[in-house]
Amino acid sequence: MAADVLGAPVGGAISVDDHRALLAITIGPQQADLSFEQRLAHEQGWELGFAKRAVQEYLRFAYLCVHAGPCTPSVEVDQVWHLHLTYSRDYWGPFTQMLGQELHHGPTEGGQAEDSRYEAQYASTLAAYTAVFGRDPPSDLWPPAKERFASFPHQRWIDLRKHTLTSRKTLALVGAGLFLGGLMLGWSLGSF
Repeated sequence: MAADVLGAPVGGAISVDDHRALLAITIGPQQADLSFEQRLAHEQGWELGFAKRAVQEYLRFAYLCVHAGPCTPSVEVDQVWHLHLTYSRDYWGPFTQMLGQELHHGPTEGGQAEDSRYEAQYASTLAAYTAVFGRDPPSDLWPPAKERFASFPHQRWIDLRKHTLTSRKTLALVGAGLFLGGLMLGWSLGSF
């Protein structure tokens, strides 16, 4: 049986019933040992609770894409979208039916004009979120536009089997500690 199509916002806001139906959408097979949310948490290195919240924000984003014009996701919401696309039967089946239209994902063409367009589109997405859902988007999943796009050139996929990650802050602290330790050792040995 096909799912009911979610309605357009009434008076600019989503209806309570449609919002409940939207957040009740489940992604992936329910009998799987590894749920969609668990896979997302594992692949992204997120806590399960954060992954579940990210999925809810992704569902809200998908609704906005249909009813608020062109939208741009946050990095976290985009990661949910990428994973959902791999669940293609679910994505192109019940999910698309409930949205009432296909939702395609495409990359930027690059360049300053595209950067500016996506940054403006993201700011519009945040404004539409507030209007449609009656509250500001959570900042840990929807950072301000300047913050969201500041990290883009620095993002990379990393195989943790081959690389060890540490923050620059941790690296600086370790470096300072080694430097001071070397000074103390040199002083104690009378090298200074």
